[in-house]
Amino acid sequence: MGQWLDPLTQWLASHPHWLGLALLLVACMESLAVVGLLIPGTVLTFSIALLAGNGVLTLGETLLLGFIGGLIGDLLSYGLGRRYHQGIRRLPGLRNHPEWLLRAEHYFQRYGVASLLVGRFIGPLRPMLPMTAGMLDMPFGRFLLVSLCAAAGWSMAYLLPGWSAGAAMRLPLQEGFWGEAAIVAGGLLVLAASTAYGSLRQLRWVSALSAAVSIAILLGLFFGWPHFKELDEGLLAVIQSERSSMLDRIMVVITRLGDFHTQLWAGVLLCVLLLMLRQWRAAIFSILTLLGTATANGALKASFARVRPEVLMEPLSSYSFPSGHSSAAFAFFLTLGVLAGRDQPPRLRLAWLVLASLPATAIALSRVYLGVHWMTDVTAGALLAASICALSLTLVQWRAPMATLPAKVWWLILPACLGLIGAFSVWALPAAMQMYRYQ
Repeated sequence: MGQWLDPLTQWLASHPHWLGLALLLVACMESLAVVGLLIPGTVLTFSIALLAGNGVLTLGETLLLGFIGGLIGDLLSYGLGRRYHQGIRRLPGLRNHPEWLLRAEHYFQRYGVASLLVGRFIGPLRPMLPMTAGMLDMPFGRFLLVSLCAAAGWSMAYLLPGWSAGAAMRLPLQEGFWGEAAIVAGGLLVLAASTAYGSLRQLRWVSALSAAVSIAILLGLFFGWPHFKELDEGLLAVIQSERSSMLDRIMVVITRLGDFHTQLWAGVLLCVLLLMLRQWRAAIFSILTLLGTATANGALKASFARVRPEVLMEPLSSYSFPSGHSSAAFAFFLTLGVLAGRDQPPRLRLAWLVLASLPATAIALSRVYLGVHWMTDVTAGALLAASICALSLTLVQWRAPMATLPAKVWWLILPACLGLIGAFSVWALPAAMQMYRYQ
């Protein structure tokens, strides 16, 4: 792979005016039926995003091009399946590897719309599921709506890390930045790897393992945050360099999704609905996670009393460590992700957790963009929610695994909770725009 990947990235670095087109094409091919299985799409997208962050493309342009490319790949794959139907099996590539299509058919027939959302984050399924949806005559309007959401999440998950690293490389950051970044990133990778390993091996106590690792990293961050000054100030500078009036409005909308009253009523609604529908163990798990995270966050924030960044004209009065928006958002969405992954294969459970983490990550990063939290604040908030979520799941599953929620339950709680969050955000938007004024 390196025989052609290295020359390609060197050529793009020498011809940056082609970078946008390259990003669009790679994102498209990564999502294109059969083709996405044959190219190292993840490595390519990270490499191109790294070059883009080095001053060639803005963050908004990078995410938009990735989104458009992924959406085009989905639509082409869907159209291919809709055009040939069962005859798709005789096409070159699939004729010699029927298992590629059979695996996608199995997931689509079992999980329906959810397979398109979650399959975006499972490499072997990503390019095949849209074609399968077309082959099985999924209505185009429904497919388009799901694909829009999936492509947006994929763009953020796959392009944001590379772009951020590229942007950090071009700024005159302090000497200790990269060492501190490596420590934090290494800890998060250990958490992700241990959770993935335990899930794929189907270990009985994988949730307890995840809780232990999360708590260990969280304790390290709690006692070591004064030593991450270069990291916090450097990442704040990277993100603040991308400020624009349009992005300001988008980030204010996103940050409203994690406000206290928004998350409070969404959590109350989720728990009440689960109790009304007699989903007792799911309700207990949700209450333990949401209430435990809120209580722990309030106690820790008062104990550390860390001052916020001086970016806003009217700084907020409360302290910043750990971030309440980040912990509340991760607690709520991880709860949904855990409940969605019950009684499903390990890869699908992990994909549900990744998918659930995306809106929470967007809320957390919006706090850094708006200048009301440091990066270690939102990281600590996410780890706090993850540790309490894993502990709650361990307690609820102490005797037996928690059963999956029926489809009719999801059709009630998901629109109700997400609709409530959206309504709160729109209702409070004018006041929020006035609050988040910059110096």
